[in-house]
Amino acid sequence: MTLSRPAVDGGPRATRRRARRARVPYLLLVPALLFYAFVVLWPTLQGAGYAFTDWAGRRETPGFVGLDNFTELFSAPAARSALRNTLIIALSTTIVQTLVGLALALALHSALASRNLLRTMFFAPALLPPVIIGFLWQYILTPAGPLNDALGAVGLGGLAQNWLGDSSVALASVIAVIIWQNAGLTMVIYLAGLEGVPPELHEAATMDGAGRWQRLRHVTLPLLVPATTIALSLTLIGSLKLFDQVYVMTGGGPGYATETLSVVMYKEAFVSGRYGYSTAIALVLTMIVFAFALLQLRGLRRFEVQQ
Repeated sequence: MTLSRPAVDGGPRATRRRARRARVPYLLLVPALLFYAFVVLWPTLQGAGYAFTDWAGRRETPGFVGLDNFTELFSAPAARSALRNTLIIALSTTIVQTLVGLALALALHSALASRNLLRTMFFAPALLPPVIIGFLWQYILTPAGPLNDALGAVGLGGLAQNWLGDSSVALASVIAVIIWQNAGLTMVIYLAGLEGVPPELHEAATMDGAGRWQRLRHVTLPLLVPATTIALSLTLIGSLKLFDQVYVMTGGGPGYATETLSVVMYKEAFVSGRYGYSTAIALVLTMIVFAFALLQLRGLRRFEVQQ
């Protein structure tokens, strides 16, 4: 009996040919990487360097000021108020928007005849530009606006407020508008997660005697952890960078009541011409967003593994 010889791989020439083929995808990435480095990475690093200067946006060579910009950021009343407002907006919108979006998704995942229409209605605000939303609610929340008129019409005129001009309610009003606009997006994320929950699990839990609340707690919510990770991450990052609605509705006022780091950064750069200080604010905001996102993702990913 003749033994068959093992197939020959082609020798060194074939090995070199395979190596060249393996390098092709990386070579095709080079133009895109060079463009990204030129448009994104280099301006980012250059901007980070300006954070340590007194750059005023003119052609003069900026002077090195060390950590003075950062010292001012954490000592100036306006900047500290903006940092506090940014954190309040981020935490409150993240928690409330996630809960509202989850409640809407659970309600509209049922076999309601009008569920598609309701889904469209709740999701529609998320499709509108933030500037349009800001102008719309600025008109609604004025002292002579539709909201106060509606409260007076139903006998609740005593609840009428100067919603955007009173420092005690202005920040809460802005937060409510943000949640109103974006809760529909969170709802859609949870609806996508609910579509991935096998109905057999609910049927088995029902046969075992589990009630509606028990099925929600022990079957539905654990399987929605990936959707929760996405919803919380998007909401938190977007809230920390919030600018449009605040600037349009209040401009950061009254006083410093609704200023965020993004609003202060804009004013310092394009109103006061202090580009170095504005860049320092942007750098601090970037680090805050990165830290919060990293901590949140690591914690939620660990929870996903435990589930």
